[in-house]
Amino acid sequence: MPSFALDLVLWLAGIRGHIPRFDDFRPVPVAPAPGANHLVRVLAIVAAVLAVVSLAVWATVWIAIELL
Repeated sequence: MPSFALDLVLWLAGIRGHIPRFDDFRPVPVAPAPGANHLVRVLAIVAAVLAVVSLAVWATVWIAIELL
């Protein structure tokens, strides 16, 4: 009953047409975006490059400290 009363108030106010009901939504198959795989690859490559550069800087500093 409360749902009917709310629907009635919204219909009288002219708002009801803008609020979709649950049965208005059709289930659609979920497909990944076409560029999603490319973005993941780019992020993986950037992370790998940053890891290698960080290790190279760390190794350079460690060797410099050992030689002093």
